[in-house]
Amino acid sequence: MAGTTAPAFSAAGGSSTEFSAEVGIGGEYDSNVSVDELDASSSESDYALIIDAELQLDHRFNDTLDMAVTYDVSQSNYEQFGALDRQTHLLGVDFGADLGAVNSGLTLYYINARLDGNAFLEYYRASPYVSGFLSKKWFARGAYVYSDKSIEQNPGRDADSHAGEIDLYFFRRGLRSYFNLGYKFKDENAVEDRFDYSASNLKLRYIHRFDAFGEVLKTEFSWRYEYRDYSSITPSIGEEREDNRHRWKVDIEYPILEKAAIQLYVGYADYDSNFPRSDYDQHVVGTRFSYRW
Repeated sequence: MAGTTAPAFSAAGGSSTEFSAEVGIGGEYDSNVSVDELDASSSESDYALIIDAELQLDHRFNDTLDMAVTYDVSQSNYEQFGALDRQTHLLGVDFGADLGAVNSGLTLYYINARLDGNAFLEYYRASPYVSGFLSKKWFARGAYVYSDKSIEQNPGRDADSHAGEIDLYFFRRGLRSYFNLGYKFKDENAVEDRFDYSASNLKLRYIHRFDAFGEVLKTEFSWRYEYRDYSSITPSIGEEREDNRHRWKVDIEYPILEKAAIQLYVGYADYDSNFPRSDYDQHVVGTRFSYRW
């Protein structure tokens, strides 16, 4: 999604079109298999096989306007929790305009997820944004985000939301070494009042690339924090719900062939809540092999 990667830089030129693709396969250990959208956690561990693919078309209309169309599909299959096998389809479009010192654009996303082959989640997202360099090493991006989601298993959680977000990037050595600090405020209005909440989100990422054995090793360290303040009383606890969520992750990617790479990642999540179903911690360890062209 927007804001999770470094800003893109486009070269000047006339009309052009490029296609790219990537496929991946990997395995993951999850210490607490959960479905975040339903506040459901098993308190049990499992292993999953994950297969994914991405197709992307980049089209430059002229020196000012460009467009990117992306289609992603992923499938995760658990060893024991087969009922939570998840298939996710994502279709995204990004329209961008280079206005000189400032860039602006619009991103549109549609996500459809299924659990064990059954309809689960539909999600729509639209986000106009503006970005640009504040100085030689500082880059900023701001966006408004509107989203709408529906959950087949619990229509009371169907909701729309409004959010504002800002990201700052500091480039120590260009894209070889940089920091990303982001903040987002979100207000979500659900069908049932007990699921209404406002949230503040913080993230801090550091990406560093360095030479190793003749190739460039990419490392990413990230911390994400979310505070959710629910506006109505949750009946099962007799009070308004509050969540504090911390997530840490270390991600390492190393090329092993001209167009292939191996990825290793370790993550830890600490969910603190007065709602017992959402009060837990989680460890995730995984690896992925990818091939792109």
